[in-house]
Amino acid sequence: MGTRLDHYLKDRYPDRSRAQLQEWIRAGKVLVNGKPAKSSLPLRGDERVDVEPVDRPPLQAAAEDLPVDVLYEDPAVVAVNKPAGMVVHAGAGVHSGTLVNALLHRFARLSTAGGALRPGIVHRLDRFTSGVVLVARDDAAHRHLAAQFAGRRVEKIYTALVHGTPRAASGRIEKPIARDPVQRVRMTARLAGGREAWSEYKVLERFPRFTLLEVKIGTGRTHQIRVHLASIGHPVAGDRLYGAPADPRHSRFFLHARRIRFESPATGRMVEVEAPPPPELESWLDEVRG
Repeated sequence: MGTRLDHYLKDRYPDRSRAQLQEWIRAGKVLVNGKPAKSSLPLRGDERVDVEPVDRPPLQAAAEDLPVDVLYEDPAVVAVNKPAGMVVHAGAGVHSGTLVNALLHRFARLSTAGGALRPGIVHRLDRFTSGVVLVARDDAAHRHLAAQFAGRRVEKIYTALVHGTPRAASGRIEKPIARDPVQRVRMTARLAGGREAWSEYKVLERFPRFTLLEVKIGTGRTHQIRVHLASIGHPVAGDRLYGAPADPRHSRFFLHARRIRFESPATGRMVEVEAPPPPELESWLDEVRG
């Protein structure tokens, strides 16, 4: 049997830890003959191995003077409108320009329960999904909000433009979601295993080639809405990772976290926060309607 892929990388990058090399593999930064592979893959010696090294992020997030659109705030929580293209917190290959960097400059102190790189962050949105994100201002608020998310007491409503026309005016998708074993940057709803997930959708507007949906999710799995809608043959417009055709006119996919409803840890009252759709999505809808 040949050398394992992770052992081969350790010989090639002796200054990197094995854990870091395995992070590269999981993130799809290592390709064997053009395809992602597992750490345990045995190499025969004639493969082509392409590596995109990723520097480790800093040990803690730093404040950066970046604009933040605050939709709501009280002594325990802040709700902000994240723009598409902004990463929520530092990760593989992204060390600055994140929502966390902007929040630290605006508010200075946030909860530490999520770790030094994710202060205040209780939940996330994909990089190219815009809309409402809740941020905890202290550790007690973080635990309170995290318990609400875990108990599925937070109502999350999204707007999505999808390809095609669902026959039913509404529906519910219940399919477990797991990491795609071949393309590690993707998730999949095609495997028997995976984590439980459900999404409900309602048709808002129909067009010849697209449909505008309202989507409610009861779980918060990675890429959940994108995976679920693609699994029923209606990928989110612009989402090439999950099967939508390329559209050079748009630099993002059409998914917006429009509304969130939660109990404020500061007051005990229910709070509903809504983020208006950004101009680029309004223009996209005008194109579709036209």
